[in-house]
Amino acid sequence: MLRLPLTEATTFVLVHPHYPENLGAAARAAKTMGITRMCLVRPGKLAVPEHEMAFKMAVRSWDVLGMASRSESLSEVIENFDCVYATTGRDDCPNPLSPRQAAEQARALAQSGGRVAVVFGNEKTGLSPAEIALCTRAVQIPMAASQPSINLAQAVQIIAYEWFVAGLEARSE
Repeated sequence: MLRLPLTEATTFVLVHPHYPENLGAAARAAKTMGITRMCLVRPGKLAVPEHEMAFKMAVRSWDVLGMASRSESLSEVIENFDCVYATTGRDDCPNPLSPRQAAEQARALAQSGGRVAVVFGNEKTGLSPAEIALCTRAVQIPMAASQPSINLAQAVQIIAYEWFVAGLEARSE
């Protein structure tokens, strides 16, 4: 697997995921772009790495799924990171970054030895305003329609892709 400073410095944090299928698909999406660290905060009863459907959807990313740490507190998980990005579809977040802008910012931080977390909300409600407030910056994926959100694994894939591309660009500089 191609290792890049940005993907090596990044942990994806999934807050209260509900569906095991999304958990497995998120692990797969992250690993395809070189991100291998995940943390689950207050996962739902079924959204655990041991669930058969999580395993099925992880397709060759079982290591990422199996190594995902768990916590009951978002604030405890993110306290040791230098920058924490909250992903959101909410319109009330001031000045959200695009995934590309966030990746470029994170790349500079990773190149200087910083650690980065990207926080994703659950499939039903996303992140709460209080959870977003714990983070350094908000990231919003632009959308053509007035759809309030996208699938958790799709959001993970978009962010992971931008992180990977930013990491590749750093290699050519």
